[in-house]
Amino acid sequence: MKLIAYGIIYGEAILKNRRFIKILLVEDDLTDAELIHAVLSEETDLKIDIRHADTLSLAIDCLKNDDFDVILSDLSLPDSRGIDTFACIRDRVPNIPIIVLTGLDDKVTALKAVRKGAQDYLLKEQINNGHLLSHAILYAIERYKLLMELKKKMKEIKTLRGLIPMCAWCRKIRDDNGYWKKVEEYISEHTDAAFTHGMCEECAEKAVAERDRLKEINAIHLNKNSAMAKES
Repeated sequence: MKLIAYGIIYGEAILKNRRFIKILLVEDDLTDAELIHAVLSEETDLKIDIRHADTLSLAIDCLKNDDFDVILSDLSLPDSRGIDTFACIRDRVPNIPIIVLTGLDDKVTALKAVRKGAQDYLLKEQINNGHLLSHAILYAIERYKLLMELKKKMKEIKTLRGLIPMCAWCRKIRDDNGYWKKVEEYISEHTDAAFTHGMCEECAEKAVAERDRLKEINAIHLNKNSAMAKES
């Protein structure tokens, strides 16, 4: 088994304009692995750091010990074949986008992987095109970020549609950690909604009535105090 680290070093001025991408390449064919590194190294808008694993078990070890932006994976490895290869990696790191590398004779399996969550698949005959490969990587990363953000928003919507524990007395809401929070604080944390405070007609009438009641009580006390002062 081999673990190979590829890196590209550029001048400091050039690095400032490059996007850094950390890639785990799972490929048992060293020729294909070296080709991928070579074509990506020619892309001027990327700074890449590639870790190459030639077996699934070694790839899993890499994922345990390091973080990656994207995974490029062949499905036919010495210790795993077909859709099981993708499923194993996805189950280990569901938060990292995966691009499947496949031959012309295995497009059906690649499409199955896409349906099960892979961000894209590339034919090995296409990996000599650095522009296509780099764009596939960038699009996979951005598309996955958008997908995760969408899932987060959908979860927030589902949370607000479900049963929300609310105190019957003070109307505070209990969050997932067991803390009681004001309604506006809870909603602000779970959505992008912002609050402006006003007063509905019913509450406005109650407020006016309460103000008039307090004025009346105050007037009674003033009159009483005035009468007592005169008597003295």
